Amino acid sequence: MSELKVNQISKRNGENISFSDPLRLKSFTTTDRDALTSANGDMIYNSTVGKAQIYQSGAWVNSGALDPFSVEYVVIAGGGGGNNSGAGAGGYRSNVSGENSGGGVSAETSMTLAGNVNYTITIGAGGGGGVTGSNSQFQGVVSYGGGKGASTFSEGHIGGSGSGGGHVGGGGTRDGMFGVPNQGFKGGQKTGDAGPFVGAGGGGAGSVGANGTGSGSSGGSGVDSSITGSSVGRAGGGSTNTVATIDGGGNGSNNGTANTGGGGGNGRSGGSGVVILRFATASATVTVGAGLTHTSATDGSDTVLTFTAGTGTISFG
Repeated sequence: MSELKVNQISKRNGENISFSDPLRLKSFTTTDRDALTSANGDMIYNSTVGKAQIYQSGAWVNSGALDPFSVEYVVIAGGGGGNNSGAGAGGYRSNVSGENSGGGVSAETSMTLAGNVNYTITIGAGGGGGVTGSNSQFQGVVSYGGGKGASTFSEGHIGGSGSGGGHVGGGGTRDGMFGVPNQGFKGGQKTGDAGPFVGAGGGGAGSVGANGTGSGSSGGSGVDSSITGSSVGRAGGGSTNTVATIDGGGNGSNNGTANTGGGGGNGRSGGSGVVILRFATASATVTVGAGLTHTSATDGSDTVLTFTAGTGTISFG
């Protein structure tokens, strides 16, 4: 049981109580704090983060205004659904230092967030066969859904990454379409006298989809990121061959992989998108609103949040 030891307490007007010296909260490291059996309303001084903290709604939160802090993100839209050609991958945006964003550009600029603000997150769904993928977003960072696969004799479709051109019998060509700048690449081109009755590969976040060949075409590559602590390739384009898929892109036998934004292969669905955030654990605690599916992990001194479905808001305190 805790004890209160004082030399003097003075009661002033009304209900106020004053101390002759500053009131000092008991100091705990984060490790020691987490070993406590706490109840809502408990207060401590956390010496690890250098802040007074209050236990509320079953979690420790910093008291007072939250200092601005930096967040790294990867935001990937849903991949398009394939048709006769491979679909485009979902648009890929990232500000992770030292890594690339989509479309062959460097990481975007750093982002600083504040406390007591609701930030919206939306995870884009993958498109069904012949349907464009849905957009993903986080705090004004919008990635566009992958372009839907082309039908036979048709050009590709624009999206976060573009889809490949559809098959053409005899002569002529059908071109793939472009991706959104700084998010993804163009789909491949199909020539009428090359290959089976399937179109070209869809564009990926990391490279152009392959042109039509005699054995079908591979989708473009995605982009590798180590935001979660290990390198993972995501947002590959849809293929029209049966070789192993690339960075989550589908082929004629498989849909795009969920939560990679991979484009669908011919006739296959695209993979759903994902939003991944990384920030220093000592900087803030997060509250995730209803409507979002997510997981939380730690990597060294950082927290990694991975949002895999839904739409809703998050806030930091």
